[in-house]
Amino acid sequence: MTAMRDIDTDMVVALCRHIERAEASPRLDDLAALAGISASRLLRVFKAHTGLTPRAYAAAQRARRVREQLAGGAPVTQAMYGAGYSSSGRFYEESTAVLGMTPTEFKAGGAQSEIRFAVGQCSLGAVLVAASARGVCAILLGDDPDALVRDLQDRFKTARLIGADDAFEQWVAQVVGLIESPRVGLALPLDIQGTAFQQRVWQALRGIPAGQTVSYTELAQRIGSPGAVRAVAGACAANPLAVAIPCHRVVRHDGALSGYRWGVERKRVLLCREAEESAKVAGQEV
Repeated sequence: MTAMRDIDTDMVVALCRHIERAEASPRLDDLAALAGISASRLLRVFKAHTGLTPRAYAAAQRARRVREQLAGGAPVTQAMYGAGYSSSGRFYEESTAVLGMTPTEFKAGGAQSEIRFAVGQCSLGAVLVAASARGVCAILLGDDPDALVRDLQDRFKTARLIGADDAFEQWVAQVVGLIESPRVGLALPLDIQGTAFQQRVWQALRGIPAGQTVSYTELAQRIGSPGAVRAVAGACAANPLAVAIPCHRVVRHDGALSGYRWGVERKRVLLCREAEESAKVAGQEV
């Protein structure tokens, strides 16, 4: 069994390098012929190892290439065709999701984008809430408000950061309300930016009800990538939206609490609070 897994791993690595070198996204049948296996088996093995289909992996590589070319000063049209986009229509349809902003804004270093933010206080310490024009893009927890602002600046290096107005303070209040009473939920738009794999993990996280936990292995199985446990843990660690995307609900296989980017003690408090609320609700229903 171990030898077979090693063979599969070598095959997937070789296919990934092939996809990365290809000018256009290879067809599944062509990849299967190259590997000498059926298309259905290729799809299953590739997804188990990378967390993505070959098509999604190719799209992620294409997005990486266009970001690199734009960041290097290439004209938008050159970057578009150089990354493998066959038409400008397809590129501009996907550009906001790929870049997090329009190509022109990205080429300008994001200098035209605006991020509103405010720092509040909750039972877990300081909480920073930031939003783009599309919705909440960061919820950061910590002890030092200044450190949270610096973290935000690092995430959006050239964006224009704007202090919150009274209307935005209501958004902060909603986030604080979610922290203090998880079952309330969050009725705010989210601007969730990440790789295709991260998006899948974060979507699965949002499906875990308050008061419940899953292991990293279980989460990998839920997204159909049982072999991508480490990648799942990495996606949890990269989550920029504390509590809104509840990565604190993922624990080790033995139930122990593992690392949490905002501190294991905060993770413990959140889980205890959710368990208490769930028990209270269950008692009322009985």
